[in-house]
This record gives sequence, structure tokens and C-alpha cells, in this order.
Amino acid sequence: MENSTIPRLELETFAREGYKVPLLNIEYHPLNSRYFIIENRNNYPIRDYISPQRRKFYKIFHMTSGTGILIVGLHRYEMGPNEIAFIHPDEIMSWQITSGETGGHFCLVHPEYFGPDADHVRNLFRQYPYFAPDRAVIRLTDEQSATINGYFEAMLSEDRGANDDKKQAILLQLQMLLLESQRAGRNLAKTTISEEYGYIYRFLSLLESAFQVQKRDTYAKLKTAAEFANELHVHPNYLNALVRTQTGKTLREHIQDRLLYEAKSLLVQTDWGINEISDGLGFSGQAAFTSFFRKKTSIPPSAYRKNAMISDNI
Repeated sequence: MENSTIPRLELETFAREGYKVPLLNIEYHPLNSRYFIIENRNNYPIRDYISPQRRKFYKIFHMTSGTGILIVGLHRYEMGPNEIAFIHPDEIMSWQITSGETGGHFCLVHPEYFGPDADHVRNLFRQYPYFAPDRAVIRLTDEQSATINGYFEAMLSEDRGANDDKKQAILLQLQMLLLESQRAGRNLAKTTISEEYGYIYRFLSLLESAFQVQKRDTYAKLKTAAEFANELHVHPNYLNALVRTQTGKTLREHIQDRLLYEAKSLLVQTDWGINEISDGLGFSGQAAFTSFFRKKTSIPPSAYRKNAMISDNI
């Protein structure tokens, strides 16, 4: 006899209500990006993602419509219209949209954008109190939000224009944006993050710490999935299942993706020889590095570097 207290769902209903697809795509910033990027959300829709450390860009984004959950470090914010967020380059962040669409703007600013003639603006960013994970989001009044939206529109217009002094105009708008936000100075209430996200955050932090290859005499400290799990005091199977559920990739895949990204970064941003890069990333030799790189990209490291240099000059 069938038990009537046990609900029976059609397959389509079960899939929609009981099965969650991965939400957080790991998103690394493009290696050949300009030092200043600004976009309108109407033309550049936001999507769910998690961004590891070493983005090298300050990020500011302003919401005029929609809702979402922002996590900066271990601090969780439920954002909505008339709110602005400030993300420091060293912080892991994630975004999960909770509404149909979001409106507003965002900009990315590399420290090198300021240059020697704008050290005062660089220092303003370094000392700005809201580029901190526990103070990252400010709630604005309608009037303040409209004013800040105007600053973004002005920067977008300048960035797309051909004025010789457009950088100076953008820097002025950036300073006004920071000043207006600081005057508001009312932070959005934070909530605690889930234990599961905490493990993902700590895994990504450990993964990033392994890739501090900044000089010729420094080396990546590669670890296995089991070693990462051991440092987090959890079973490897548990950590692997957790990361795969939330990101769609296994621990091993994340480690290999991060290794490939570092290889690409060193090929594009340094003049190191292929053998030096191979040594720095912990490969047994140049042949092993080339084999790994070709398997992941279908081209050898030398060809990738050459293509990157050509595209940089177009």
C-alpha cells in the first residue's frame, strides 16, 4: 500500500526544486586587461561567480536596481538598489544574484592606472576605509545614489571619448565618488556566512598562497588535494564534494586551472624564459611544462606568448 504522506514529484519538478546546479564560477581577471575598465550593467549583465585573490584591481560597483548576495572575505552582504560596494584587490569575493536583473555600473582600477602624476589618488585608494571586508558596502539615500550614478555616467562617457585629458577627468570623478560615498558612510548590515562557504574561501586562500611566484628565485608551493584538505582539517572527500557542488569543479581541476593561469600570467607579464617559468611552477623540466600547457590550451607556451604579444600591439 502506498504511503500517502510521502510526496511524489514529477521528474521536472524534482529537478527544479531539489537539484541545485553549481552557482559559483571561478572567474580570473583577463591577463591583458586595460588599467581602467568601466561598464554599465545594461550592457554587461552580472552573473554568479567567485573571484579569487590577486585580481590586482580595485573594484567599485553601484546598484540602481535588483538584489544579490555579496561575500567579501568572510563577510556577507545582502545588497539592493542605492548601495555601493568597494572591493580591495587582495580580497576573495563572490556574487550571487537574487533577482531577475540588476542595474547600475562597475569599474575596475589597477594601481598602475594612477601613474606618478596621481600619487595622491593612489594614496586615497590605499587609505580609503571602505576597501575593507567588514565595511565594504554603503547604503545611500536616493539623492546620493543619483549623484554617484552621475559620476559613473561621466566616467563612462570620458572613457569612451577621445579627449586628451580624459584620464584627468576620470580621476576627478573617482575622487568625487569616493568622497560622496564616505559622506554617506552608513554600512549595510552583515550576516554570517555558511560553514560550507567558509571552507571554499579557505581553500581558495590556501591555493592562492601557493602561487606567489613574483621573482626568479621564488617557486610555487604546489599541494595535492589531500594536503589542502589536511590543512583545513577536513576529509578530502568532503572538501572535494563541497567544492564540486558549489563550483562545478573538483579540487584537482581547481589546482590545475590555477596552475595554468599562473603559467599564462608569467608568459604574458614577464620576460622569463620558458625553462625559468617551468622551474618556478615546480615542473620536473621544460618538456613536462610544455606538455601540460599544450594539453590545456592546444598550443605550446612559446606560441601563447607570441600570440599575446601580437594582440597587445593591435
